[in-house]
Amino acid sequence: MLIANTKDGHWVLADSIDDVESGAWRNSKIQAIISPDAQDHGLILSENGRNRKQRLDVIFPVLHGMYGEDGTIQGLFELAKIPYVGCGVLASSVSMDKWYTKIVVDDLNIRQAKYVPIDHIEMKNIDGCTAKVEAALPYPVFVKPSKAGSSVGVNKASNREELIAALNEAIKHDIHILVEEAIEGREIECAVLGGYAPEASDVGEVLSAEDFYTFDAKYNNQESRTDLHPVFPEGKLEEVRADAVKIF
Repeated sequence: MLIANTKDGHWVLADSIDDVESGAWRNSKIQAIISPDAQDHGLILSENGRNRKQRLDVIFPVLHGMYGEDGTIQGLFELAKIPYVGCGVLASSVSMDKWYTKIVVDDLNIRQAKYVPIDHIEMKNIDGCTAKVEAALPYPVFVKPSKAGSSVGVNKASNREELIAALNEAIKHDIHILVEEAIEGREIECAVLGGYAPEASDVGEVLSAEDFYTFDAKYNNQESRTDLHPVFPEGKLEEVRADAVKIF
């Protein structure tokens, strides 16, 4: 079964993959609610005022971004006692929240970009926020909502005016903001699979068609690509893979 949800949080039953690809699923008249009641172990389907239950054996969550990768939907699956594929509640929430990922990486003594955390209370004094950032980091800096995905709300700031604008944009998406130093380097990615014996994937290099990996660069610019066989100095790829497993 294909279950989909709209940006405003309405859950429906999709008929087919074709409907997902075309967007026709948004016209579905069948509401599909994942029941948190463990006795139901699945869905409550509602159509034309009539309800029926549908048992689910396992869920493959392919949701993206907030509410899909941040532990919230995983928590619902746990309540419903429905097995699901992928990370659990804690791993999902910590991985999605850049602020807390930073804390984990700091504790492991793994090198990372320097950062300044800012919350919504501090944002009531924007001059204080800019002073805090400027005291810790040189321009340019990257400003990110802590929990947003797909580079939504992310901006690069090269001066105080741009920093203020970027902070005001980021706070629209989350109550926590992460401001990071800009690093001139290569952007690489490494996945980790497993539980008790985690294993790192090969390393890919992201080649953005824009100044940085923006939403448009990720999804709309065909010139962005990922090199699956990047060449690095001897030993560096193994170091990346080892660090990825430590963080996992």
